[in-house]
Amino acid sequence: MPDPLQPLVAVPNVSEGADHDVLEAIEAAFAPARFLDLHADVDHGRAVYSLAGHQGELCDGLVSGTAMALERIDLTRHEGLHPFAGALDVMPIVYLDEEQRAAACAETLAAAGRIGAELELPVILYGDLATRPEHHERADLRRGGWRGLAARIESGEVVPDFGPRRVHPTGGALLAAARPPLVAFNVDLVADDVGLATTIAAELRESGGGMPGVRAMGLRLDARARAQVSTNVHDHRSVRLAEIVEFVRDRARIAEAELVGLAPEAAFEGFPDDVPLRGFAPERHLLENALRSLA
Repeated sequence: MPDPLQPLVAVPNVSEGADHDVLEAIEAAFAPARFLDLHADVDHGRAVYSLAGHQGELCDGLVSGTAMALERIDLTRHEGLHPFAGALDVMPIVYLDEEQRAAACAETLAAAGRIGAELELPVILYGDLATRPEHHERADLRRGGWRGLAARIESGEVVPDFGPRRVHPTGGALLAAARPPLVAFNVDLVADDVGLATTIAAELRESGGGMPGVRAMGLRLDARARAQVSTNVHDHRSVRLAEIVEFVRDRARIAEAELVGLAPEAAFEGFPDDVPLRGFAPERHLLENALRSLA
């Protein structure tokens, strides 16, 4: 039986990485969900919140946080490198083991249904909750940006699972899922060479014949004058972060690495001591430690 005392985790991503007043207002609006961490990135134009809560309170917090994101973020003025579909772009609820899976799915559907109805925001289920094969991958839904998604919704090619069959005029659409932990992990190169980063990302990602469950892209970070290989690792048990680092290091000099949000402790098994982790604090950024701090 699932442990009723074990909270669920949500990792809502918003399309704002610079305006701290906006980010603080959204953070406060996520209550009664409990705040664990915020990772904001100016170059990506994105912020990732890590929240925890039991069924019901997590749903309430996600609805109120989405409402604040719609109020404070205008996609027509958005700047940033990260692909996006909405002001509150993705809303994954994370289950830490199979015993929590049903609760995470139920909470995702409850929050998605309320957001669609109460906020008149189209919500599309992706990943294992996708109701159509073409909805499974976030990258496919984000193709052409939020305006491209708007056109596909208008034409009937993409059908939201909840809410209106049109995007919000300044807030786009919301992508929602229930999933195991995903590790968002970036590697900054010493070189300011986006072509090199893009080549490494193409070789690294699963679709290019690289590591299983890895998504990757190459970017240039103006704020740090560096190129970056930005990855999502869908199964940290199959691919450890140390393997990502060594793959990149075989092809380029590394300045530092960066965890976005939280990650299970096991993801860092064998992580090399000579690669700095930007802003990393184990007591805050290891998922198990963050959840223990709530007790």
